[in-house]
Amino acid sequence: MNDSQSEIDYLKKQISKQEKMASLGLLSAGIAHEIQNPLNFVINFSVSSARLLRDLKEIIDESADAFSEEQKNELQEILTDLQNNMRKIEANGNRASSIVKGILLYSRGKENEYIPTNLAQLTKEYVWLSFHAARANNKSFNVSIVEHYEEGLPPACVIPQDFSRVVLNLMSNACYAVYHKSQQTKDLHYKPTICIELKHEGDSVRLVIEDNGTGISEEVQSHLYTPFYTTKPIGEGTGLGLAISKSIVERKHHGQLIMETAVGEFTRFTILIPIKQTSH
Repeated sequence: MNDSQSEIDYLKKQISKQEKMASLGLLSAGIAHEIQNPLNFVINFSVSSARLLRDLKEIIDESADAFSEEQKNELQEILTDLQNNMRKIEANGNRASSIVKGILLYSRGKENEYIPTNLAQLTKEYVWLSFHAARANNKSFNVSIVEHYEEGLPPACVIPQDFSRVVLNLMSNACYAVYHKSQQTKDLHYKPTICIELKHEGDSVRLVIEDNGTGISEEVQSHLYTPFYTTKPIGEGTGLGLAISKSIVERKHHGQLIMETAVGEFTRFTILIPIKQTSH
Protein backbone atom coordinates (compact mmCIF):
# COMPACT_ATOMS: atom_id res chain seq x y z
CA MET A 1 0.00 0.00 0.00
CA ASN A 2 2.74 2.38 0.91
CA ASP A 3 4.57 1.60 -2.32
CA SER A 4 1.38 2.18 -4.34
CA GLN A 5 0.71 5.48 -2.58
CA SER A 6 4.31 6.59 -3.15
CA GLU A 7 3.99 5.79 -6.85
CA ILE A 8 0.69 7.70 -7.07
CA ASP A 9 2.26 10.72 -5.33
CA TYR A 10 5.24 10.53 -7.69
CA LEU A 11 2.98 10.38 -10.77
CA LYS A 12 0.95 13.34 -9.50
CA LYS A 13 4.15 15.37 -9.18
CA GLN A 14 5.19 14.43 -12.73
CA ILE A 15 1.77 15.41 -14.12
CA SER A 16 1.97 18.69 -12.24
CA LYS A 17 5.38 19.35 -13.81
CA GLN A 18 4.02 18.57 -17.28
CA GLU A 19 1.13 21.02 -16.72
CA LYS A 20 3.59 23.70 -15.64
CA MET A 21 5.67 23.05 -18.76
CA ALA A 22 2.56 23.35 -20.95
CA SER A 23 1.69 26.68 -19.29
CA LEU A 24 5.28 27.83 -19.74
CA GLY A 25 5.03 26.97 -23.45
CA LEU A 26 1.94 29.17 -23.82
CA LEU A 27 3.59 31.95 -21.84
CA SER A 28 6.78 31.85 -23.93
CA ALA A 29 4.70 32.01 -27.14
CA GLY A 30 2.92 35.10 -25.79
CA ILE A 31 6.21 36.71 -24.76
CA ALA A 32 7.72 35.92 -28.15
CA HIS A 33 4.79 37.60 -29.90
CA GLU A 34 5.12 40.74 -27.75
CA ILE A 35 8.89 40.91 -28.27
CA GLN A 36 8.62 40.66 -32.05
CA ASN A 37 7.22 44.19 -32.50
CA PRO A 38 10.00 46.08 -30.66
CA LEU A 39 12.53 43.81 -32.37
CA ASN A 40 11.16 44.84 -35.76
CA PHE A 41 11.49 48.45 -34.63
CA VAL A 42 15.16 47.94 -33.67
CA ILE A 43 16.00 46.16 -36.94
CA ASN A 44 14.20 48.64 -39.18
CA PHE A 45 15.75 51.68 -37.52
CA SER A 46 19.23 50.12 -37.53
CA VAL A 47 18.89 49.64 -41.30
CA SER A 48 17.59 53.18 -41.68
CA SER A 49 20.39 54.59 -39.51
CA ALA A 50 23.01 52.69 -41.51
CA ARG A 51 21.61 54.26 -44.69
CA LEU A 52 21.75 57.74 -43.12
CA LEU A 53 25.35 57.13 -42.09
CA ARG A 54 26.25 56.29 -45.70
CA ASP A 55 24.61 59.53 -46.81
CA LEU A 56 26.49 61.46 -44.13
CA LYS A 57 29.78 59.91 -45.25
CA GLU A 58 29.12 61.02 -48.83
CA ILE A 59 28.41 64.59 -47.66
CA ILE A 60 31.60 64.65 -45.58
CA ASP A 61 33.63 63.28 -48.51
CA GLU A 62 32.22 65.96 -50.80
CA SER A 63 33.12 68.65 -48.25
CA ALA A 64 36.58 67.30 -47.46
CA ASP A 65 38.24 70.65 -48.10
CA ALA A 66 36.31 72.20 -45.21
CA PHE A 67 38.08 69.98 -42.66
CA SER A 68 41.63 69.74 -41.49
CA GLU A 69 43.41 66.38 -41.85
CA GLU A 70 43.01 65.75 -38.14
CA GLN A 71 39.28 66.48 -38.29
CA LYS A 72 38.84 64.21 -41.30
CA ASN A 73 40.59 61.35 -39.52
CA GLU A 74 38.49 61.86 -36.42
CA LEU A 75 35.27 61.97 -38.43
CA GLN A 76 36.27 58.84 -40.31
CA GLU A 77 36.92 56.96 -37.06
CA ILE A 78 33.54 58.01 -35.67
CA LEU A 79 31.74 57.02 -38.87
CA THR A 80 33.49 53.65 -38.95
CA ASP A 81 32.58 52.94 -35.32
CA LEU A 82 28.96 53.94 -35.91
CA GLN A 83 28.70 51.80 -39.04
CA ASN A 84 30.16 48.80 -37.18
CA ASN A 85 27.71 49.36 -34.32
CA MET A 86 24.78 49.50 -36.74
CA ARG A 87 25.87 46.25 -38.39
CA LYS A 88 26.09 44.54 -34.98
CA ILE A 89 22.69 45.85 -33.92
CA GLU A 90 21.11 44.67 -37.17
CA ALA A 91 22.82 41.25 -37.06
CA ASN A 92 21.87 40.57 -33.44
CA GLY A 93 18.37 41.95 -33.96
CA ASN A 94 17.89 39.57 -36.89
CA ARG A 95 19.26 36.69 -34.81
CA ALA A 96 16.80 37.44 -31.98
CA SER A 97 13.99 37.83 -34.48
CA SER A 98 14.81 34.45 -36.00
CA ILE A 99 14.59 32.79 -32.58
CA VAL A 100 11.28 34.50 -31.80
CA LYS A 101 9.79 33.56 -35.18
CA GLY A 102 10.91 29.98 -34.60
CA ILE A 103 9.21 29.85 -31.19
CA LEU A 104 6.02 31.29 -32.68
CA LEU A 105 6.06 28.88 -35.61
CA TYR A 106 6.55 25.82 -33.43
CA SER A 107 4.06 26.93 -30.77
CA ARG A 108 1.36 27.73 -33.36
CA GLY A 109 1.69 24.40 -35.14
CA LYS A 110 -1.23 22.07 -34.57
CA GLU A 111 -0.64 18.91 -32.58
CA ASN A 112 0.83 16.19 -34.79
CA GLU A 113 0.98 18.55 -37.81
CA TYR A 114 3.90 17.74 -40.11
CA ILE A 115 5.55 20.87 -41.52
CA PRO A 116 8.47 21.16 -44.00
CA THR A 117 11.14 22.44 -41.64
CA ASN A 118 14.68 23.78 -41.81
CA LEU A 119 16.17 21.24 -39.40
CA ALA A 120 19.55 22.97 -39.25
CA GLN A 121 17.94 26.18 -38.00
CA LEU A 122 15.60 24.38 -35.59
CA THR A 123 18.37 22.17 -34.20
CA LYS A 124 20.81 25.05 -33.74
CA GLU A 125 18.24 27.17 -31.89
CA TYR A 126 17.31 24.38 -29.47
CA VAL A 127 20.93 23.32 -28.93
CA TRP A 128 21.71 26.81 -27.68
CA LEU A 129 18.45 27.17 -25.76
CA SER A 130 19.45 23.98 -23.93
CA PHE A 131 22.91 25.35 -23.20
CA HIS A 132 21.56 28.63 -21.83
CA ALA A 133 18.97 26.77 -19.74
CA ALA A 134 21.78 24.71 -18.20
CA ARG A 135 23.77 27.89 -17.56
CA ALA A 136 20.74 29.57 -15.98
CA ASN A 137 20.40 26.66 -13.53
CA ASN A 138 24.12 26.47 -12.78
CA LYS A 139 26.34 29.50 -13.35
CA SER A 140 29.51 27.37 -13.10
CA PHE A 141 28.40 25.15 -16.00
CA ASN A 142 30.29 25.49 -19.26
CA VAL A 143 30.87 23.31 -22.30
CA SER A 144 32.37 23.58 -25.78
CA ILE A 145 29.71 23.00 -28.43
CA VAL A 146 31.07 21.90 -31.81
CA GLU A 147 28.50 22.15 -34.59
CA HIS A 148 28.44 20.96 -38.18
CA TYR A 149 25.33 21.47 -40.29
CA GLU A 150 25.51 20.32 -43.88
CA GLU A 151 24.71 23.15 -46.27
CA GLY A 152 21.82 22.81 -48.68
CA LEU A 153 19.81 20.30 -46.65
CA PRO A 154 16.26 20.04 -48.03
CA PRO A 155 13.39 20.85 -45.65
CA ALA A 156 12.35 17.77 -43.68
CA CYS A 157 8.72 17.01 -42.96
CA VAL A 158 8.53 16.87 -39.16
CA ILE A 159 6.33 17.91 -36.26
CA PRO A 160 8.51 20.88 -35.18
CA GLN A 161 7.29 21.01 -31.56
CA ASP A 162 8.08 17.32 -31.13
CA PHE A 163 11.43 17.33 -32.91
CA SER A 164 12.55 20.30 -30.80
CA ARG A 165 11.63 18.33 -27.65
CA VAL A 166 13.94 15.53 -28.76
CA VAL A 167 16.82 17.98 -29.24
CA LEU A 168 16.12 19.56 -25.84
CA ASN A 169 15.97 16.16 -24.11
CA LEU A 170 19.19 14.84 -25.67
CA MET A 171 21.03 18.12 -25.10
CA SER A 172 19.85 18.28 -21.49
CA ASN A 173 21.22 14.79 -20.86
CA ALA A 174 24.48 15.64 -22.62
CA CYS A 175 24.93 18.79 -20.53
CA TYR A 176 24.21 16.82 -17.36
CA ALA A 177 26.74 14.12 -18.33
CA VAL A 178 29.64 16.46 -19.09
CA TYR A 179 28.98 18.60 -16.03
CA HIS A 180 29.02 15.61 -13.69
CA LYS A 181 32.15 14.22 -15.28
CA SER A 182 33.84 17.60 -14.82
CA GLN A 183 32.91 17.47 -11.12
CA GLN A 184 34.16 13.89 -10.67
CA THR A 185 37.26 13.64 -12.84
CA LYS A 186 40.79 14.20 -11.61
CA ASP A 187 41.94 14.85 -15.17
CA LEU A 188 42.90 18.52 -15.18
CA HIS A 189 42.93 18.51 -18.99
CA TYR A 190 39.32 17.35 -19.33
CA LYS A 191 37.34 19.68 -21.58
CA PRO A 192 33.54 19.17 -21.54
CA THR A 193 32.45 18.96 -25.18
CA ILE A 194 29.20 18.30 -27.03
CA CYS A 195 29.36 17.67 -30.80
CA ILE A 196 26.37 18.22 -33.08
CA GLU A 197 26.30 16.93 -36.65
CA LEU A 198 23.39 17.14 -39.09
CA LYS A 199 23.67 15.78 -42.61
CA HIS A 200 21.86 14.23 -45.54
CA GLU A 201 21.92 10.43 -45.74
CA GLY A 202 20.00 8.97 -48.68
CA ASP A 203 16.30 9.74 -48.23
CA SER A 204 16.86 10.63 -44.58
CA VAL A 205 18.57 13.19 -42.38
CA ARG A 206 21.03 12.08 -39.73
CA LEU A 207 21.42 14.07 -36.52
CA VAL A 208 24.15 13.10 -34.05
CA ILE A 209 24.45 14.55 -30.54
CA GLU A 210 27.58 13.26 -28.82
CA ASP A 211 29.10 14.19 -25.47
CA ASN A 212 32.39 13.21 -23.81
CA GLY A 213 30.74 12.85 -20.42
CA THR A 214 30.21 10.02 -17.97
CA GLY A 215 28.80 7.45 -20.39
CA ILE A 216 25.99 5.03 -19.52
CA SER A 217 26.43 1.79 -17.56
CA GLU A 218 24.99 -1.51 -18.82
CA GLU A 219 22.46 -1.57 -15.98
CA VAL A 220 21.16 1.91 -16.84
CA GLN A 221 21.11 1.02 -20.54
CA SER A 222 18.65 -1.79 -19.81
CA HIS A 223 16.20 0.80 -18.41
CA LEU A 224 17.11 3.62 -20.78
CA TYR A 225 13.68 4.04 -22.38
CA THR A 226 11.60 2.95 -19.38
CA PRO A 227 9.16 5.74 -18.41
CA PHE A 228 9.92 7.42 -15.07
CA TYR A 229 13.30 5.68 -14.73
CA THR A 230 15.98 8.25 -13.96
CA THR A 231 19.42 8.36 -12.36
CA LYS A 232 19.13 12.07 -11.68
CA PRO A 233 18.38 13.40 -8.19
CA ILE A 234 14.76 14.20 -7.30
CA GLY A 235 13.75 17.47 -8.94
CA GLU A 236 16.34 17.23 -11.71
CA GLY A 237 14.73 14.66 -13.97
CA THR A 238 11.34 13.10 -14.69
CA GLY A 239 12.58 9.90 -16.33
CA LEU A 240 10.38 10.66 -19.33
CA GLY A 241 12.79 12.42 -21.68
CA LEU A 242 14.27 9.44 -23.51
CA ALA A 243 11.03 7.45 -23.56
CA ILE A 244 9.25 10.41 -25.16
CA SER A 245 12.15 11.05 -27.55
CA LYS A 246 12.12 7.43 -28.76
CA SER A 247 8.37 7.57 -29.34
CA ILE A 248 8.65 10.85 -31.25
CA VAL A 249 11.46 9.62 -33.50
CA GLU A 250 10.32 6.04 -34.12
CA ARG A 251 6.52 6.14 -33.92
CA LYS A 252 5.69 9.63 -35.11
CA HIS A 253 8.53 10.12 -37.61
CA HIS A 254 9.14 6.50 -38.67
CA GLY A 255 12.83 6.86 -37.91
CA GLN A 256 15.47 5.42 -35.62
CA LEU A 257 17.00 6.55 -32.34
CA ILE A 258 20.34 4.82 -31.81
CA MET A 259 22.50 5.05 -28.69
CA GLU A 260 26.20 4.21 -28.41
CA THR A 261 28.24 4.70 -25.26
CA ALA A 262 31.36 3.81 -23.32
CA VAL A 263 31.42 4.32 -19.56
CA GLY A 264 33.60 7.26 -18.62
CA GLU A 265 34.22 8.19 -22.26
CA PHE A 266 31.21 9.23 -24.35
CA THR A 267 27.54 8.89 -25.23
CA ARG A 268 26.32 9.30 -28.79
CA PHE A 269 22.69 9.51 -29.85
CA THR A 270 21.95 9.25 -33.56
CA ILE A 271 18.58 10.21 -35.01
CA LEU A 272 17.67 9.01 -38.50
CA ILE A 273 14.38 10.27 -39.91
CA PRO A 274 12.97 10.29 -43.45
CA ILE A 275 12.94 13.68 -45.18
CA LYS A 276 9.40 12.93 -46.40
CA GLN A 277 6.74 11.28 -44.29
CA THR A 278 4.86 8.87 -46.56
CA SER A 279 2.28 7.90 -43.95
CA HIS A 280 1.30 9.62 -40.75
